[in-house]
Amino acid sequence: MVLHPKAKVRVAGQEVTFCCKASGTPVPKKYYWYHNGTLLERKVHGYSSRLALKGLALEQAGIYHCKASSEAGAIKSAPAQLTVLAQGQQSCKSEPEPSLVELPSECPQDATGSRYYNVGRCPPAPCASSVGGRSECGADAGRCCGVRRMELRDIPCAGSSLPIKVVAECGCGPCAQPRVLVQGRVTAADTGEPLRFGQIFLGGRKVGFTGYKGSFTIEVPPDTQRLVARFVDRQQRFVDAIKVLPFNRRGGAVYQEVKMLRKKEPVELDGSRVNAIPLGEDSGREPVGELLLPAGAFLRPSGEVFNGTVKASVTFLDPRDMATASAASSDLSFADADGDIVPLRTYGMFAVEFREQGSGAALQTGPVQVRMDAGQVWMPEHLQKMKLWSLNPETGLWEEEGILQPAEGSRRKREERTFLVGNLEIRERRLFNLDVPEDRRCFVKVRAYSNEKFNPYEQLEGVVISLVNLEPQPGYPTNPRAWGRFDSVVTGPNGACLPAFCDGQRADAYSAYVTATLGGEELEAVASSPKLNPNAIGVSQPYLGKLGYRRSDHDDPDLKKTAFQINVAKPDPNNVDETNGPVYPYRSLQECEQAPVSANHLRFYRVEVDKYEYNVVPFRESDLTSWTGDYLSWWPNPQEFRACFIKVQIEGPQEYMVRSRNVGGSHPRTRGQLYGLRDTRSVRDMLLENTSGACVEFKCSGMLFDQSLVDRTLVSIVPQGSCHRSAVNGLLRDYLSRHPPVADNNHTAAFSMLAPVDPLGHNYGIYTVTDQNPRLAKEIAIGRCFDGTSDGFSREMKAAAGTAVTFTCQERPPGRESFFQRLLTAPAEA
Repeated sequence: MVLHPKAKVRVAGQEVTFCCKASGTPVPKKYYWYHNGTLLERKVHGYSSRLALKGLALEQAGIYHCKASSEAGAIKSAPAQLTVLAQGQQSCKSEPEPSLVELPSECPQDATGSRYYNVGRCPPAPCASSVGGRSECGADAGRCCGVRRMELRDIPCAGSSLPIKVVAECGCGPCAQPRVLVQGRVTAADTGEPLRFGQIFLGGRKVGFTGYKGSFTIEVPPDTQRLVARFVDRQQRFVDAIKVLPFNRRGGAVYQEVKMLRKKEPVELDGSRVNAIPLGEDSGREPVGELLLPAGAFLRPSGEVFNGTVKASVTFLDPRDMATASAASSDLSFADADGDIVPLRTYGMFAVEFREQGSGAALQTGPVQVRMDAGQVWMPEHLQKMKLWSLNPETGLWEEEGILQPAEGSRRKREERTFLVGNLEIRERRLFNLDVPEDRRCFVKVRAYSNEKFNPYEQLEGVVISLVNLEPQPGYPTNPRAWGRFDSVVTGPNGACLPAFCDGQRADAYSAYVTATLGGEELEAVASSPKLNPNAIGVSQPYLGKLGYRRSDHDDPDLKKTAFQINVAKPDPNNVDETNGPVYPYRSLQECEQAPVSANHLRFYRVEVDKYEYNVVPFRESDLTSWTGDYLSWWPNPQEFRACFIKVQIEGPQEYMVRSRNVGGSHPRTRGQLYGLRDTRSVRDMLLENTSGACVEFKCSGMLFDQSLVDRTLVSIVPQGSCHRSAVNGLLRDYLSRHPPVADNNHTAAFSMLAPVDPLGHNYGIYTVTDQNPRLAKEIAIGRCFDGTSDGFSREMKAAAGTAVTFTCQERPPGRESFFQRLLTAPAEA
């Protein structure tokens, strides 16, 4: 499906047009349209690949999708929501929805000491088209609910007031159009070696290369539903990696680590003889099967039989090895006869390459046999459904090559085993697969949070949740004998629903291993030991016990805390305890996606150790559509986010909180006005005694949102404690003196500067990274800052490397306030 219908909003009486288009061989000519799953009559609506509905009535609202078919098969489009409003009904309410932000610790808002303040938000819902006439495919300009007016308020704090902008009114306007990107790195699955300057294809079109360190950026084309990328090693050391990459439709970048499988060293075969190549013997286990090539099987592209010496490389990906899951291609899905994309469970994949010795010319084969050991199929019902598949590199879908059936006749020597046998002709370089369609399917609800408080309004969007289906040993749920498939989904405003195999008879028939990453950073799962806490995990008992939740460090506290494993126990519809998530039947996807935050769900969270951020103009970095154009916006450009950090070295007996205060410095509209605050606790350098370092974010200098005039942010760095400034980086001091005006630095307990416009680098102690995703830009900048280099990355603080300013701190006498505390209690005097 190359064109999918788009969601539309109309007023009753208007008209709407939905379009879809499929490609294939032969070209699909038959199209069918469905409303809420019911086929629409062609005679009544006169549709083809385009469905036009005139004089809309309220009951015509709902979900529409199309199906295209030919003798080669069928494919369904993604669903599109049609919203029909009554005459006079508003699709965007002027009154904003509640949205809470956390205020600084010195600004409690009520008698309970709550620091949360309602700044309001406008939900980015689509608005009705202003066009009443004929609406062609994709002709909607796109109007969405957004901020129409903001108000500036002052919040009383200890000894001062804090400015904050709140949403006063919502209204319809042009939809935000953030760029949608996938970024990441391609490395070898075995050694971690980067794929340098590898080719990247979308469909059959080359779109770029990986960098020297294997990095890549792909801009997702409009209307993409499945992003299928193929990574090719030009030196032919690795099997082509065909990946279905998750992306965030609401904009920004999603980070992906791509692993490539190294080709097996070729062996020499005599083309005039029968040859057998084992599949999966490298892991020390019995092979899963073998490839049997009869004499004269090798062919040149002209069809001429080649009977000489053949260099044969057969690379097998063995799902009995848990480490291979990350290197598997595609997302193990195929299109069934009804056009639905449905999952497969793999028993192994293999890539073949045959070349003439000497010339190195590629060879094809005539009919060859694939023989699979039936003893390696642990679920008896799978024996009847085993098939041979090949991967279409453009669609990322597996296509059926043949059925594997029990072998007939006598067995060869040493064979007490039963084999499933299928036939195959190798005409092009494709990946092949031994798979069964699996219809025991469910969805698992997962949410990600910005911290361990699990507040509903602090959920994270853009987090990649990955689920690997495992097949446990009977009675040993933590010791899986194989993985079966994997899926990745990006969290939206209401979390993510991940497909998984499940079983209603045996709770531990299938288990799932789940991880979460944000911009390459692994999020933490909720602990399962020393005892389960249902309130923290997010699932009530007794269903939690049935799921057998275990974090990855359950038995060994030295292991990472960034994954959990559950039994995917299909919910019993007759048991009220199992009807509220986190596992949903496969037919209940909509219920899973729309589940309230109070329903059972599984959780990940960011480990934010003493970090605090405050923006005068509120903005949720995980939702780029929440950006508001304002002179006081921390990020002035929603298409490009520039993160700036300064490295502070602290010599003192403990770790200290360091604040950056950011106000307008040179722009006439913002001079003296606050942009925001950042608090960060310093991190101890394990190699230096009584020394720690802090990477503190500050607002970058540059154009404001109107892109007409540069503002050099006035940044003040203040450690919390009895501290005095003892050194300033010489290069930074010289740069600031050569680029006036120079900020007043009379007080030795702080450091102030009019932030540099240039991206200086580690020699100055300033770290600047620009990216389409604000979180990713910050993560990269922090990694460089910790490392003290302009191109490295570290999570261990190197406090003396690449530092901008040094403070010496000591424990103050009892009863004496620090300068930081005096700023809070008596700012004018301080």
